[in-house]
Amino acid sequence: MGSAGLTAAVGKMRDAGVDEVAVLTFAHYYRQLELGETGMIPESSIEPVDIPSLRDVEVSDEAAAAAIRTTAVIKLNGGLGTSMGMDRAKSLLCVRRGMSFLDIIARQILHLRSVYDAPLPLLLMNSFRTSADTIDALARYTDLPVEGLPLEFRQNMEPRLLADTLMPLSWPRDPDLEWCPPGHGDIYTALRGSGLLDTLLEQGYERVFVSNSDNLGAVPDARVAGWFADSGAPFAIEAVRRTASDRKGGHFARRKADGRLVLRETAQTLPEDRKALENLDRHRYCSTNNIWFDLRAMKQTLDARDGILGLPLIRNEKTADPGDPSTPSVVQVETAMGSAVEVFDDARLIEVGRDRFIPVKTTNDLLVLRSDVYEITEGFVLDQVAADVPYVDLDSDYYKVVSEFEKRFPEGAPSMKKASSLRVTGDWTFGPGVQIVGDVRLETDSAQRVDGETVFSDDLVTQP
Repeated sequence: MGSAGLTAAVGKMRDAGVDEVAVLTFAHYYRQLELGETGMIPESSIEPVDIPSLRDVEVSDEAAAAAIRTTAVIKLNGGLGTSMGMDRAKSLLCVRRGMSFLDIIARQILHLRSVYDAPLPLLLMNSFRTSADTIDALARYTDLPVEGLPLEFRQNMEPRLLADTLMPLSWPRDPDLEWCPPGHGDIYTALRGSGLLDTLLEQGYERVFVSNSDNLGAVPDARVAGWFADSGAPFAIEAVRRTASDRKGGHFARRKADGRLVLRETAQTLPEDRKALENLDRHRYCSTNNIWFDLRAMKQTLDARDGILGLPLIRNEKTADPGDPSTPSVVQVETAMGSAVEVFDDARLIEVGRDRFIPVKTTNDLLVLRSDVYEITEGFVLDQVAADVPYVDLDSDYYKVVSEFEKRFPEGAPSMKKASSLRVTGDWTFGPGVQIVGDVRLETDSAQRVDGETVFSDDLVTQP
C-alpha cells in the first residue's frame, strides 16, 4: 500500500469498517499529500468568468413540473456547528416558533410533494456524529420517508494525520478526535459506496439537487430543475454575485490551460493571491453550494474512474484538539463538492437570486434569520421582507457560542427589517421588542441591558 503512514491509515479505516471505495479514495489523496500536493490554484492560472442568469431563462410550467417529479433531494447534514460551540447537528438549532432547520426542511419537502404530485425523496448525508440526533428529530414526520429509499446515508470518515509525519493521529483521551469527515466532496463516494446511486436510477430518478441543511433558501425549485433538465448538462451549480460578506470566501473562475470552470476555495489560494481573491470586481461569483447533477452522467463518470472522481485536494491543517491550540498540528484530507464542476464536460453555472443563499455559519447569521428580516410563507419558504439584509457583527467574546448568544437574547431577536447594520462591542443583553433602524453601534466595557421596546435609529451608544 506504500508508506508506513498510508498503510497504518488504511488499516485503521478498514478496522473501523469504512467502505472500501472511501478507503481507496483516501489513499489516492494521501499519495498526493506525500508528493507535496497542496491543491493551490494560482491566480496566474485562472481568469474571471461570466455566467447567465436564471431571470433570463424561460421554463414552461409543464417542463418544471416534469423535472421536479424525477428529482431527488440531498441535504448535507454532517456539520456539528463546532464554530458556534455546538456538539450536535447544527440543523437542530431553533430557527423560530419552535421549528429547527430540519423541521422547516421537512415541511418544505412535504409541501412541494403535494403541489407537484411528486415523490421528491429527501435523503440526508449525515456524519457519524449527526446521524442519531437527526433521525430522532425527524421521527415525527412519518410520511417523510419514500418507500425503497433510506432517509439518510452516512458520510465517510477518515483518520486525521499528524502534520509532521502523516501518521494517523492517536488521541486516547478522546478517540473521536482521531477521525474527521473528508469534506462534502465525499458525497459522490458515499452515494456510490452505499449503493444509493444505483438505487435512485433503478427507481426512475434522473437528477439530484444537493444543498446544505443550514441554507433554508435552498428549496428544490421546480423552475431551476426544469432549466437544468432542458440544458442537457451533466452538472450545474447555482451561483450568486459576491458581496462584502463573501470577500474572503471562494469563487468561480475559468482555468486558462483547458477552459474548464473551477471553484477556487480560500484554502486553495496562495497568500500572494489573497488580494485577487477578495477583488469583487474581478471574481464576481461565488457558490451557493446548491448543486444539480445528472445521475446517469455521475454513474458513468465514477465507473470510468474506478469510483474516484478526482476532485482537487484541499489540505486542511488544524490542531488535534480544536479547543486547544497547543496540541499537535494535524492534516485533514478534504475535497469540495462544488469542485466537481471541473470534472464534467459542459458543466454549467447559473446566477440565482440571493434568496436562494441564506447560510448560517455564525451567530451573526442566526440573529438575522431569527429576526423579522424574513417571513416564513406558505410552503415554509423564507421571504425577505426587508429591503436589504442587514450586516451584523456581534462581539465574539460574548456571542460566538450559541449558549452565550441565547442568554443575551432571552426574549428573541430584535426587529431588524429596517436595519442597515448592527455592530455590538461588549456584553449587551436585549429585552423584548427592541428595534434596530439604520446603522446602529453599541459599545460597552461592562455588562449592559437594553430595555424592552427600545428603538435605536442610526445610533452610536457607548456605555462605560
